[in-house]
Amino acid sequence: MIITSNAFSDSGVIPEKYTCEGTNISPPLEFNDLPAESKSLVLIVEDWDAAAKPWVHWLVFNIPPTTNSVTEGQKPQGGVEGLANGGTFGYEGPCPPQGNHHYQFKLYALDVVLKLPKEVDRRQILSAMQGKILAEAILSGFYHKKT
Repeated sequence: MIITSNAFSDSGVIPEKYTCEGTNISPPLEFNDLPAESKSLVLIVEDWDAAAKPWVHWLVFNIPPTTNSVTEGQKPQGGVEGLANGGTFGYEGPCPPQGNHHYQFKLYALDVVLKLPKEVDRRQILSAMQGKILAEAILSGFYHKKT
């Protein structure tokens, strides 16, 4: 399974457009080589350099396994947005207080559709996913806030 973006390469710099210093919209994403037996996908975007490790910038679950791309500025079609660390639903772009921060766009293929309310957080999603993960993929990027 592979997750990519045509906006930045793996381990590359995330363009300002997708951060708090730009228009703060989600980057375009592509999902490839999903397991045939997938019933749903989960996307979690995390900052592992934040003081609260990890800081969740986006949490989307129950994405249909037929999804192979996500349009810039849109949530994955059919997916449910859970709570990000800012207490919000939806994408929160990179916005490190200082220094270069490392972000991971993690994609999970599950053998079930999760029966959870949309008000779930990372901890609850990870708990519900235990024993149900068929495959996972990571797209990494970096961002250094200019101001």
